[in-house]
Amino acid sequence: MNDLSRFVGLPSRVDPLADPLDALLADIAIGVQLPPGLHAKMGRRYAAIHTFAGRPGSPLEGTIVQFYTQGSMAIDATNSTRGTDNEFDLDAILEALWPPGTTPAGALQLLWLALKDYPCLKVIRQSRCVTIQYADGMHVDVTPSRRIPGTTDFESVIFHAKPGTPVSEHAEIPMNAFAFARWYNHRTPDEEWFAAAFRQRMAEDMQLLVKADSIVHDVPEQTPLPRKSVTTVALQLIKRFRDIWSLDKPGRYPPSVILSCHAGHAAKPGLSLSEMVIRQALWTARAIDDAAAAGRLVDVRNPEMRNDRFTDRWPENHAQQRGFSGALHTFADGLELIRRGEVELEDAQEWLRKCFGPQVVSRSIQMMNERNGRTLAVRGHGYGRTGGLYVPAAPAIIASGASLVSNVPARAHTNMGDRRL
Repeated sequence: MNDLSRFVGLPSRVDPLADPLDALLADIAIGVQLPPGLHAKMGRRYAAIHTFAGRPGSPLEGTIVQFYTQGSMAIDATNSTRGTDNEFDLDAILEALWPPGTTPAGALQLLWLALKDYPCLKVIRQSRCVTIQYADGMHVDVTPSRRIPGTTDFESVIFHAKPGTPVSEHAEIPMNAFAFARWYNHRTPDEEWFAAAFRQRMAEDMQLLVKADSIVHDVPEQTPLPRKSVTTVALQLIKRFRDIWSLDKPGRYPPSVILSCHAGHAAKPGLSLSEMVIRQALWTARAIDDAAAAGRLVDVRNPEMRNDRFTDRWPENHAQQRGFSGALHTFADGLELIRRGEVELEDAQEWLRKCFGPQVVSRSIQMMNERNGRTLAVRGHGYGRTGGLYVPAAPAIIASGASLVSNVPARAHTNMGDRRL
């Protein structure tokens, strides 16, 4: 019995991947997220790092208070790193009882000394963390923290000390990653109607990938598949778009935590995957637009700890945030045009490759073709909203992402960034 069998006889809305765009977006999300097999390996590596850092003779022996995941790993939204398809950047917080008078540089140095001999490819001391690199493309950023005295619920500081910079530029940064992850997970509970379909789609994709390349993609049968909300899968797609868009951009790129925070605020049960991707893109774009209209840089805070500022290092200037806002508006408009059935998926494929990367989109299209036993679309025809064939009234004229979105009319919105769906 598959995951969807319990929904037989219920409204068609419980088949959230019947729409071809939603199905393709789900395949893309599956293609860029941390596979279950690697997820299990990462769990073992987290435990090994924790044990090694506090081992007998370590500078941190007997001082580690907490070791927990943060960021994407804590909310099950991990993607491959910066537009790659086989590298994963994961994050952990190491809270310790630091010796009295420990400076930011001192805390980072102690953590580096505790981990420098860890058996891996390389251990690197960064501005706010120590990075453990593995030969298979994974790397873990371990961030040292200290609990703020007299507080509860993981209110902490992390340490900023860029190597080679004067002490005057070093700092302790307020942080509560644990409470933020709890807030996000509470805001985005599993939607069973979507989670069941996504798990089934993920299992099917694994089987197809195993047939194509059993050495790279084989995953043990006992590995549990993740439970997902529409909001979290949409967040993974927004992050992937951000990664591809920022590849050729100078300076820092928009942090995932900003997108995660906006995703949590934008969460709304019952939306399709494409609707939620559009909603999140516009939520962030309009937050930036509102800040720009007031002559300031966008300011995003941890809803569980207001002095935990997610935008402390990005955006660096108005041009940087303006560029990302424009890209998000264009991205949302293009998806809306496809979602409304005004563009054939066949014609939109090249645009989607530019948004999400050619390899993962081509692979996702191949998955759809193999699953359906037919081509995604034929010239002059495409799948319609119900999965049947759509015959456009006139030939599509789509040569680029710009021409794709040029036919989309402006849509009403509220000051809160909420799209009127």
